[in-house]
Amino acid sequence: MSVRIALAGFLHETNTFAPTKAALCDFQHGGGYMPMVRGAELIKRSRGINLGISGAVGHGEATGWDMVPVLWTGAIPSAHVVQSAYDQIADEIITGIVAAGPLDGIFLDLHGAMVAEQVEDGEGQLLARLRAAVGPDVPIAVALDLHGNITQTMVDAADVMVGFRTYPHVDMAETGRRAAVQLDRLIAQGKPLAKAFRRLPFLVPIAWQCTQEVPAKGLYELVAEVDGGDVASTSFFFGFPAADFLGCGPTVICYGDTQVAADAAADRIEQAVLEAEPALAGKTYDPDEGVIEAMRLAQTASRPVVIADTQDNPGAGGDSNTTGMLRALVRQNAQAAAFGNMCDPKAALAAHVAGVGAVIDIALGGYSNVVGDSPFEGQFTVEALSDGQLVANGGYYGGASIDLGPSACLRIGDVRVVVTSHKTHMADQEMYRFVGIEPTEQKILVNKSSVHFRADFDPIAETILTCTAPGPMPVSPASLPFRNLAPGIRLEPMGQAFVRPERQDT
Repeated sequence: MSVRIALAGFLHETNTFAPTKAALCDFQHGGGYMPMVRGAELIKRSRGINLGISGAVGHGEATGWDMVPVLWTGAIPSAHVVQSAYDQIADEIITGIVAAGPLDGIFLDLHGAMVAEQVEDGEGQLLARLRAAVGPDVPIAVALDLHGNITQTMVDAADVMVGFRTYPHVDMAETGRRAAVQLDRLIAQGKPLAKAFRRLPFLVPIAWQCTQEVPAKGLYELVAEVDGGDVASTSFFFGFPAADFLGCGPTVICYGDTQVAADAAADRIEQAVLEAEPALAGKTYDPDEGVIEAMRLAQTASRPVVIADTQDNPGAGGDSNTTGMLRALVRQNAQAAAFGNMCDPKAALAAHVAGVGAVIDIALGGYSNVVGDSPFEGQFTVEALSDGQLVANGGYYGGASIDLGPSACLRIGDVRVVVTSHKTHMADQEMYRFVGIEPTEQKILVNKSSVHFRADFDPIAETILTCTAPGPMPVSPASLPFRNLAPGIRLEPMGQAFVRPERQDT
């Protein structure tokens, strides 16, 4: 007999220090995820792409689930979700699931680090409301991002939560499948799993969370090793370290057939993370230093030297428009260099109006009021134009169709800039090719990303440098003006403990 499962998703990673909030239109567009979908269209659109919901749908179709698709939506990381958007989406998900009638289980594709304007724990409130609406007996399984800031409210409301094990996130669909398998397990056994939840005492910069490098690689190998037998599921969440609320930080959650099994697994992973704390750091360069080093390496390299413009990472709340790295490329007269993506709808429009071959004087980027940043004024040649439609086939996007809006390739000196109208992670080589730039033929590539780009660029990169031009996502969370973290949590590995500032009466 088939089981009846409701499916829904609501994804947002919130940088509470970022310059721009996420409105309903951002969720409708999708920003590199698939656009907002409802009902049967959710099943159709999610097949074969790298998202948690895709893995659940694939599992459901393979095992004969009677699926009730409600709503799936996600927006590119930014500042807080506008409260009206959060309320509307959350209400529709809960109402739709309740209206579905009798259910054997619920699958949710969430992020884990959503903060709305008036709701600090976006997923916690959603899950608590859903649990109250469906009662205690309907199992709820959740697929979550490795960067989730997991709270006790989330742990209490969900029956099982399963996190990504890769960053770049090449296993999003696989995580959805694993969560769906656990949902079947819960339904079959008819009783809950034991839970073990641990919170780690320090924040980890996202630039050093890459699971293709040590120590993160070893940590996630351990997470997979511990999983199995009477341990049903293991997850380690690095957390998203730019969310100013009590639940920000790394966590471990394990589920088992017994409390002893769950606790033993969680303790083992927690201890490994604590021992890895000193190694969770890396080297960065300032913009000119990084470009000079890239130019030096490029002299003898057979492949592009790739620079991560990490502090304007749109995958962590940046608007993808700061100009510090562009200035350094031009200042150092870099040759055969390409820069992506600069999100500037006005500049893209100016290029389309002028046409291919035109020379335009514009002020490019720098419009988000980031301290230390400003528009780059210069004379650019329009080399190519595009409608912004592309299919990103690299490991991160996994074949997703992406709409970057009217876009252009602008050249200044021997530096080519990909200018788009919509922002998204610069995590796929096609984001150069769609405006006529062949990334493998460049000496230097500057990507507005921290880690996700590595899924598609590691195979073509001579080496990767991390640069710290001004941007809204500092490499180290220790430089952020926190007010609401858990007292005592260290602001970076081996760093100082957070002390809540005294509040001033107004």
